[in-house]
Amino acid sequence: MELDSVIPTSTGKPVHSSPASGAPAASKTVRALAVASLAANIGIVVTGGAVRLTASGLGCPEWPLCTPDSLTTTPEMGVHGIIEFGNRLLTFVLAAIAFAMVFSVWKARAERGDLFKLSVFLLAGIPAQALLGGITVWTGLNPWIVGGHFIVSMVLIVLATVLVNRAWLTPRQLASANGPLANRTLRPLLGALGVLSGLSVLLGVVVTGSGPHAGDHGAARNGLDPDLVTRIHVVPVYLLVFALIVALYLVYRHATDGRLRSSLLLLTAVVLVQAVIGYTQHFLHLPIVLVGLHMLGASLLTAAAAHVVFTGFSKKVPGIDAGAPAGGTASKGAASTGDASKTNVRR
Repeated sequence: MELDSVIPTSTGKPVHSSPASGAPAASKTVRALAVASLAANIGIVVTGGAVRLTASGLGCPEWPLCTPDSLTTTPEMGVHGIIEFGNRLLTFVLAAIAFAMVFSVWKARAERGDLFKLSVFLLAGIPAQALLGGITVWTGLNPWIVGGHFIVSMVLIVLATVLVNRAWLTPRQLASANGPLANRTLRPLLGALGVLSGLSVLLGVVVTGSGPHAGDHGAARNGLDPDLVTRIHVVPVYLLVFALIVALYLVYRHATDGRLRSSLLLLTAVVLVQAVIGYTQHFLHLPIVLVGLHMLGASLLTAAAAHVVFTGFSKKVPGIDAGAPAGGTASKGAASTGDASKTNVRR
């Protein structure tokens, strides 16, 4: 005989689990592709930054072709053409991962519509980003278009972060409808952390548009005073640090699920490192290596902030369940789930 536990969900669709129901419901392939999607979306931000910081933004002066007569770079384009065309090729790597992700969840799209929808959104973002990249070339690297290109990348990183979290849910966590891990006091604070993180990144993009690294020696800047916009940029950063201190105090003063504490500690570490890099690059007059690391930091900040908000607000959070969340509904939800579980015997 083979035992198979059937756990009813809040949507009425059963989730089948093995006896080891503590394992994630999604396959190893799905989980690996979710992580690869997040890593690739962060990675292409870094390589795109390398294009800009090496003044290779117009290394391929045409789009979708590299030159009026060639799809690929030519020897006449030199190293700048190689860098820009190489970054364009990475788009196909990102697309391959996105297609593989959609294909891997296709058969389970009825039960795991969450993973399927996120995968489709991430896949759709690739041609949208490619077109936006083409517009940046057509406009001679207009700083506002370049900034918009970066912001769309941050949106895709948020979606990929949610995808990773949901890919690690166990069958029992998928079936549960418990309250969020953050209580009523923490939830507005976590929301503020997400908003302040996004605002910090957005204003950082404006600072970049006023700075010296335009992507090409002849590209225009946004015309704003770099010192002034830098001072404006640090305001939400200071508020973010203050909100983090308050949030950490609250989660350690009161009994809070370890998953929420861990996510806040991760965000704190990213913010501190990003702040050190930001101040250092400013006082060293923006060396390209530090600027590149700051772009990586912005991507990691976006992912960490999205992870905190997901962990605090979602009713389904991966990881080890550590009793009732602050909302106090876990015990009741677990009991009702246990009562509703049925055992089918296959002969």
